[in-house]
Amino acid sequence: MKENFNKSLAYLLESEGLWSDRPTDPGGATMKGITLEVFRRFKRNSYLTKQDLLHISDQDVHDIYKQLYWDKVHGDELPIGVDYAIFDCAVNSGPATAAKLLQEAVGVTADGIIGNQTLQAVQKANIRSLLENYYAERTAYYQSLPTFTEYGDGWINRVKDVKKRINLMLG
Repeated sequence: MKENFNKSLAYLLESEGLWSDRPTDPGGATMKGITLEVFRRFKRNSYLTKQDLLHISDQDVHDIYKQLYWDKVHGDELPIGVDYAIFDCAVNSGPATAAKLLQEAVGVTADGIIGNQTLQAVQKANIRSLLENYYAERTAYYQSLPTFTEYGDGWINRVKDVKKRINLMLG
């Protein structure tokens, strides 16, 4: 839902935290959940450093999340709650994975691209049932990853936090 981006972004930033540069994290250095590679790609500057990422502007954070994640999963066209669930997953696992999990949850071909067929299936679905299916798909996806033993508790807690926030959104 178009009006829900700013609220969804605020929730997402609570989950992402600030600076992180753990050697075991496959994403590498991140600031507010944005990796150095994503920052370089967005700015079209391969010479940006970790120090540049540490000082990323709020406007760049907003624009990166809007253009590279929210827009990629058609957040403006999804119902409230579904938009945030898909957006959060897109940031954590990539837009194509988030789209595939949504497609699996609504029973359409899971090609990783949200188009008319997916949007129509979402519009016809019972939102709460769709979200429960999505949480289950997302949890199963995380459990299938080889890094689940190291990061799984955090990922599962994130799904639980998303669920709580969506319940607040839906009332």
